Amino acid sequence: MSREEDAELSPTSPMDELSAPGEPEVEPEPGLNGIPVLGGGNAQAIGMAALAYVATTQDVLEEGRDKRRVGAYAAIACFLSFSMIQFRDGPFIRPHPAFWRIVLGVNLLYELALVFLLFQDLGSARTMMTYLDPNLGKALPEKSYGENCALTVQNVWDSIDIFCLAHALGWFGKAMILRDYWFCWILSIAFEFAEYSLQHQLANFEECWWDHWILDVLVCNWLGTYLGMKACQYFEVKHYTWRGFRQSRGIRSKTKRVLTQFSPHDFTAFHWHGTASFLHYVIVVMLLAIFLAAELNPFYLKSLLWMEPDHPFVIARLAGVFLCALPAVRELYQYINDPRKAVRMGQHVWLLLATIGTELLVIMKWSKGRFPAPFPERVKYGWAFGASLLVLYPIVRQLILLGFSSIYLSAFRLAAWT
Repeated sequence: MSREEDAELSPTSPMDELSAPGEPEVEPEPGLNGIPVLGGGNAQAIGMAALAYVATTQDVLEEGRDKRRVGAYAAIACFLSFSMIQFRDGPFIRPHPAFWRIVLGVNLLYELALVFLLFQDLGSARTMMTYLDPNLGKALPEKSYGENCALTVQNVWDSIDIFCLAHALGWFGKAMILRDYWFCWILSIAFEFAEYSLQHQLANFEECWWDHWILDVLVCNWLGTYLGMKACQYFEVKHYTWRGFRQSRGIRSKTKRVLTQFSPHDFTAFHWHGTASFLHYVIVVMLLAIFLAAELNPFYLKSLLWMEPDHPFVIARLAGVFLCALPAVRELYQYINDPRKAVRMGQHVWLLLATIGTELLVIMKWSKGRFPAPFPERVKYGWAFGASLLVLYPIVRQLILLGFSSIYLSAFRLAAWT
């Protein structure tokens, strides 16, 4: 690899994902650049000693229900410890590569839980949720937001609640993930159309027109997207110079160094170029579909499992998808824009795809007979029209490009002949 190519290589990118074609792939070493995280063997020895003491003595917990509960937590902790030490590095190294390995481990645990739930009926799943939270397992009334749709100051004011802040924060996060204004705007509008299409199934999707397009799209979504893109622009132009903690002198300098550990090591601006090639177009459409599914799935899951929108499990799921999507989208962008270096999609991409897909399977299985109302005709025609545009657009664009190329080539030949 030349010096110029090496300079372009992001220090946050794992070398095993960036092998040039024809070169043998190098097996990654565990830890950070081959150095075990937290002293691998020492961490394992300490963990085993703690497990042995708590599990085999009565000093901390008595045998019975408490130890069954703690045993489940200990199994999860052991799995995440293994993930932290042995999983491959992702595309980020801040705040620490071990953090992103734990994120991958949590995503894998969630995927395994979804696979287990896929083989259960809805009644059994609701009962199992009560083991995690005894307050669950009770049917909840579906709340509609489209009962009084007169455009008045009082109605608009009554519609402003904590979920407006959640909307803005969510779109701030999506802007940080996608890093593209057009992408966020298309996704924002597509989600509102999806709510229109599915409001015959979930009353939560039934909103007033001004709630859809003014309060959601033009206020909350735009504000979150705008602030997110401003943060992206700041990180993009920021000058990154890293000094070690020991090289920082003074309390103020050391405190600043600790805080900057939670900022990006570097920042890459995304230019998706959805029409640059057929591969770009397909992956951009696929990414839009994935984000739409990731947005819609929690509405169905909380409705089927009888969870309030502000339940910790729902919030944890949303936060977890955000953390998992950050490295996944980075890996996907690198794969489609530099296939010479990124010879395959990364582990975060594959696991995120599997997670969203398994959620859809669970929802489809549990939804049988739960939503008897048929899709309205206008919804069927609308989605058929949208799907036709998605298929026809690349075809027509390619034909236009071929037409212009033929005209240019004919004019060039005519000029050469004359």
